[in-house]
Amino acid sequence: MKSWLAAWIWVAGGVAAASAQTAVVTHAELQAVTSTGTSAWVETFPFTIRGVVLNDPGEMLDPAYDPGATASNLVGGQYQVFLQAADAGDRGGTALWMAQNYEAMGPWIPAGNDYGAEWTNEMRRVMADTNGRAFRKGDLVEVTARKALFYNGKRNINEAHRIAAANDFDIRLAKANAGLPQAEALELSDLKNADDSAIFDAARAAGGEHWQGMRVRLDGIRLADTNGWGQTAWAGRICTATDGAGRTLPLRMPLADLGAPPSTSTYFSATGILNQEGGNTNGYELFVQEIGPVLGVAAGAAGGVAVSFSSDYEGYVLEASDDGLQNWGAVDATPRKVIVIEDDGASTSRVYRLRKVD
Repeated sequence: MKSWLAAWIWVAGGVAAASAQTAVVTHAELQAVTSTGTSAWVETFPFTIRGVVLNDPGEMLDPAYDPGATASNLVGGQYQVFLQAADAGDRGGTALWMAQNYEAMGPWIPAGNDYGAEWTNEMRRVMADTNGRAFRKGDLVEVTARKALFYNGKRNINEAHRIAAANDFDIRLAKANAGLPQAEALELSDLKNADDSAIFDAARAAGGEHWQGMRVRLDGIRLADTNGWGQTAWAGRICTATDGAGRTLPLRMPLADLGAPPSTSTYFSATGILNQEGGNTNGYELFVQEIGPVLGVAAGAAGGVAVSFSSDYEGYVLEASDDGLQNWGAVDATPRKVIVIEDDGASTSRVYRLRKVD
């Protein structure tokens, strides 16, 4: 049994002197890739990395101990948190991941790599600081990593699927409530080519690599399906977003309740974490944390249409289409914060969207 207390030996101003020689790595360095999307980072362990926590663990995966996991050969509880770069000159983000029963991942995992009931102590160790305060979204933290594996296009800080204490990663609170980074606004055309293939740039100056592991706001999308809305299993929590121009992107839904899905004719924005799950040069998806603004359309007092939306969308225009989403024209209004406008369009089939001004 690993000692939880033994993993938390700190001194004022930082980690104990025993780890003073630990290398400092940026997210940009850790996530660097080659022209074929494989890792370009030269492994150096242990290392420390800093970042802002983007999600609570329970948003992505259920970290609770599963007492039946061993007998049923299930992975059991899982923990995943994303950190986004916060230091000057750094960019990108990195996921931290752990599982209760690594043995269930496959026969290549040696016996003896199932935490069992000790999982509860492991979660206490990585989910709270030394005073018992739970880490939360917006905290600035420093992680000491002893293992990091490359899988499907990105480096994950993990335990290399082993429960040995030598593989642990530790988390230290650097600044409580430092604040979530501003979500960077993008559209599907920033991630996908016109033929719906992924934009891949090994220099990470464009395409999915540019925003991988970061908090973003994906604008101008509607649902092509609602298959994953309200589901609980990770593999089943996928909806497909489209921009109406042939580009699509998987939306990975959270365990949190987002209410009813927007209709497939409603354009909206989704804020969350851009992740890479399905390949070295593709497989980008958005882990959704917030939905909005969904455009509300109702009868107007003057006999026209009242269109409402929330949030601050300076730099966007409201557009309408009367021919099945083929052609769009601007509605005479500038959307700011909470706004309701009267649109006297005569079409009974008109739909609306917000578009980022070029």
